[in-house]
Amino acid sequence: MEEIIERTRNIDFHHPFTPYDVQQQFMHTVYNVLEQGNGSIGILESPTGTGKSLSLICAALTWLRNYKKKTYEVSIDTAASSFKDEPDWVVEQLLKRKRAEIVDLWEERESNLRSIRAREAMMEEREKKRRRYGEANPNNPVKDPDIDEEEWLLDEQDDEDLPRFSNIGKEESSDDNDGDQVKVGIMALCNCIIMTNWKQIYYTSRTHSQLTQFISELRRPTFPPSVPDKFLKSHEDHEIEAVKHVPLSSRQRLCINPSVARLGSLSAINDRCSELQQSKSKDKCQFIPNANNLGQTHQFRDNVLATLPDIEDLHSLGKTFQVCPYYASRTAIPGAEVITLPYPLLLQTSARDALGIKLDGNVVIIDEAHNVMDAIANVYASEISLKDLVRARQLLEVYVKRFGKKLKGENRVMVGQVARVVDGLRTWMENALDIKADQGIIDPNVLLKHKGIDQINLFKLIDYVQGSKLAYKIEGYAAHIETEGGTKPTTPFSSTPVLHTLLSFLVSLSNLSSEGRIFYHKTNGKEHREIKLSYLLLSPAHAFSSIALKARAVILAGGTMSPFEDYTAHLFPNVASEKITTLSCGHVIPASNLCVWTLSSCQPKSNANRMEFEFSYQRRGDKTMIRELGLAILNICTAVPDGVVIFFPSYGYLEEVVRVWNETDGTQSASIWNKLQNKKAVFSEVKGSSSDDLLEQYSKAIMDEDTPATSTKPPSKACGALILSVVGGKMSEGINFSDRLGRCVVIVGLPYPNINSPDWKARIEYIESTTLKQLTECDAPRPRNEAVAAAKQAARDFYENACMRAVNQSIGRAIRHRNDYAAIVLIDRRFGTDRIKRKLPGWIQGGLVTGSENGGLGQMMSNLSGFFRSKQ
Repeated sequence: MEEIIERTRNIDFHHPFTPYDVQQQFMHTVYNVLEQGNGSIGILESPTGTGKSLSLICAALTWLRNYKKKTYEVSIDTAASSFKDEPDWVVEQLLKRKRAEIVDLWEERESNLRSIRAREAMMEEREKKRRRYGEANPNNPVKDPDIDEEEWLLDEQDDEDLPRFSNIGKEESSDDNDGDQVKVGIMALCNCIIMTNWKQIYYTSRTHSQLTQFISELRRPTFPPSVPDKFLKSHEDHEIEAVKHVPLSSRQRLCINPSVARLGSLSAINDRCSELQQSKSKDKCQFIPNANNLGQTHQFRDNVLATLPDIEDLHSLGKTFQVCPYYASRTAIPGAEVITLPYPLLLQTSARDALGIKLDGNVVIIDEAHNVMDAIANVYASEISLKDLVRARQLLEVYVKRFGKKLKGENRVMVGQVARVVDGLRTWMENALDIKADQGIIDPNVLLKHKGIDQINLFKLIDYVQGSKLAYKIEGYAAHIETEGGTKPTTPFSSTPVLHTLLSFLVSLSNLSSEGRIFYHKTNGKEHREIKLSYLLLSPAHAFSSIALKARAVILAGGTMSPFEDYTAHLFPNVASEKITTLSCGHVIPASNLCVWTLSSCQPKSNANRMEFEFSYQRRGDKTMIRELGLAILNICTAVPDGVVIFFPSYGYLEEVVRVWNETDGTQSASIWNKLQNKKAVFSEVKGSSSDDLLEQYSKAIMDEDTPATSTKPPSKACGALILSVVGGKMSEGINFSDRLGRCVVIVGLPYPNINSPDWKARIEYIESTTLKQLTECDAPRPRNEAVAAAKQAARDFYENACMRAVNQSIGRAIRHRNDYAAIVLIDRRFGTDRIKRKLPGWIQGGLVTGSENGGLGQMMSNLSGFFRSKQ
């Protein structure tokens, strides 16, 4: 680490505040990875509350501006070498002119953007005055176009008109159905951008709210010009250059055409939008960028580059200039320095192609990257139920009854093939209801043998359904006639239409490889049993390789990335180790603000009758151990003020523990549950319930002097609140238990996934087989017995790492800023083993009380009491 800092010691990262040491360390590491380039990978962990997003921005944009300056200087040096036979004074004059041209272009662009920003500020001020004096804006709603049955009729197609097949895994990927006219218009507009073709930063996170938070952080720092200082006539006049940023999103969030946006579901919006661009469409969308609205599109583009907008701003700009923000935003991409977008739009090749995203030589930053492997699997996952197939068959029958006689040639054949596929899958699923096992893996060849599905060219069928908008037309017609008939549509557009669901599943079925499996799952419904088929991607490496191989550098950043081994082994298996940089930052809090204790037993190690806590699947039902756990929690609630958050391995086990704590016998005056309620207001997370209401009640119990009516505590005795939650539940990620809300976080047991489930069996088998193949078929193969042992260990590590990532996420709910403080109690003897300790985040390892696993409840209480007394 010292070597990295030494290489970048003199760099000013333009942080808007005085950065902490851990922030300096983080920024130096990011800068070094980007500077190294050539496919470099950075896997960086910086705890929540350490200013990770701002550090990413400062490091990445400082590197980008420095890179631009170097590129300008190289262009001048190159020009100078081409004039080597000219006299020095001639060369100097030519170079002076070239520098002036660069600065003039740069100044012209910056001046235009400053003017736009000034105009935007003036309009905002004017709007504030309007609101202040109660003036309302005019409202001119656009009426939906009249519905015509011809909208739902399939166009006649010849074979040469059929679209080419493209992989469309999830909903977002169907955004690639853009009209050629739109692409040509956008390319023409992009050519108007001056000073482009720079390196760019693509930043992605899991949710739109996280992207919005990042954009607000992006507005904090200022950076110097990208033109070298020596090129500028007066540096004082050009101290800063505004960041150029473009947010990208799906049509669902950006569409401003009321008749399309009202459809609700992304798949329906995509299909209808694409249909309104076809040459045969009689009712083309008036907002699509074209020659008629070129001026508005230019204005939209320039406003985007001038104002650092978020998605809501982009939508508003589209309405203001009456131009589609989904398409018009692409015209701003070439001039952008930072492009933000949600996971699905970056992680899928077809979605990137649809948006015109070019990763070659650019920087990719993935934030909240602890779940990137799951995100990749989700993007490529698909699922369909028997209920979906029954509904799909009904829709087909309704459609064919109305339009069957008008369907000709290819349309008739393809609609018939869709019906056969539906009937074949339905037959298999109905027969599978008699299988004894409730879940398992399916051989796709067996799945396809019913109704002759294996004789159908699925690639051609998928291509047809996508290109003809069959799913949209059938779903849309059904919704139309149900609405016309005065009945509520049984499958509204607000949910994913079943034929689009079928299409996604067929794509998965046709793209099966060694990296994916098809599973069936049976459930007991209210009236009858249900069964569904799902596709699971077992390895993210191949899907992610298209990003890793093209990008100049990839940064994976998160608050809890530990353990790191999974990313190097399963996301970048073919990347040389010297290209991968890992960093686990400490916290910005002083060491005295954290107390981490491993409670292996209520009794110290010296006690011969010591019963150890081990909440493994085999032992967790021991009622004596559950009561001992209750005793430990009761004591923690006595020592810890305000809020205590406890995470259990599963909802089922949480319910079992609460049942035991409610039991009493003749020796007890009150149950453990009642005793807990006398200490604190007790709240419990329920599977499927709203986390917002629960969190509000919990917070109110802590922050208010009086107990709320919804609390379960006796007001005169209890102090603070206790919330019982689940690792992997709604409280374990994205919830902020800062300050008084989370003075202590308790982890009960290790939440290992169910290793006997079909999907985990498939994952373990896949890792073992691929690892064994790598070890026995490499240039220096291992002996068979050693390779087998290593492969099994690799699978065990992956399984355990999945557990520890979930634990680390839950731990990260506490301590959210520099002045925060909290205790963390890990209840299970296995937390005291070196193997598990190594997989905790570095800052947690640093806070572990040495030897705590050998102490008992008494020693823990002494430490906790002393810790919180020191904070009074």
